[in-house]
Amino acid sequence: MAGSNQTLRRRQLASRLRALRHASNLTVEQVAQQLLCSPAKISRLETGQRGASLRDVRDLCRIYDVPEETVTHLMNLARESRQPGVKHELGDLGNDNLYMYMDLEAAAFSITELQITFLPALFQTEEYARTLIEGLLPGIRSDVLDRRVEARIKRQQLHTQKEPPRYWTFIDEAALRRLVGDRALMIAQLERVLDLARLPHVTIQVIPFTQGPYMCADSPFVMFEIKDPTLSKVVYRESPDRAEYLEKPAEIEIFQEAVDSIRAVAMPPKESIKRIARAISDFSEIGPQE
Repeated sequence: MAGSNQTLRRRQLASRLRALRHASNLTVEQVAQQLLCSPAKISRLETGQRGASLRDVRDLCRIYDVPEETVTHLMNLARESRQPGVKHELGDLGNDNLYMYMDLEAAAFSITELQITFLPALFQTEEYARTLIEGLLPGIRSDVLDRRVEARIKRQQLHTQKEPPRYWTFIDEAALRRLVGDRALMIAQLERVLDLARLPHVTIQVIPFTQGPYMCADSPFVMFEIKDPTLSKVVYRESPDRAEYLEKPAEIEIFQEAVDSIRAVAMPPKESIKRIARAISDFSEIGPQE
């Protein structure tokens, strides 16, 4: 994806501002008092929920007595966090949460995903993606639908970039069997999954029906790890009425436990490939009209 990564730059800036405050032994309230603003503003700046203006960065650097070279670096981060990003590139997708998600995806060096009902977006063919989005959002405008499908396909360019992220995905067997479109579409889609499974950075583990309940079986999620060591992992989780980005240590610990647990109970990668191939065979044997 082209454009500057606004989410990454904002999180990097937030992390550094928080570290500088801690190093200065100042509380949020003390900084807010000196900056003549509310403590809530400082908290939002330090969590990346609010973009920092150049004036904010300049004034905070004065409070923290930051060396000039650090000031320059932080000011550059602030500028980059405000440059046009994927929203400018792709237009209205009907959901602002998608832009932050795509920024994190583009910045990650490792992506771990659990999908229960449908196949992961980074595997989807254009036909599968279009049919799925239409089914989930029956009232979506046709132009927004077109842009969402286009964005989903563009995101898959990370599989062919010079240094793709490590992508480890757990797929419930239900996602292999759930009919999206007709059977010919499903065969093409599952063959696409097999093609991508051959890439060295991709690992697929299928969770078979015989496994029964497992951690997060009712809550799909995606965990992003960013190259910057000052930034924590981020877990994305969504429900019909909200999308959450979790990064508190206690939250990450729970999902890391889930990843370890699911990895242990899911089928090994080679057996998972065979299970996907069996699903293709079953769709082929049933026939497109049945």
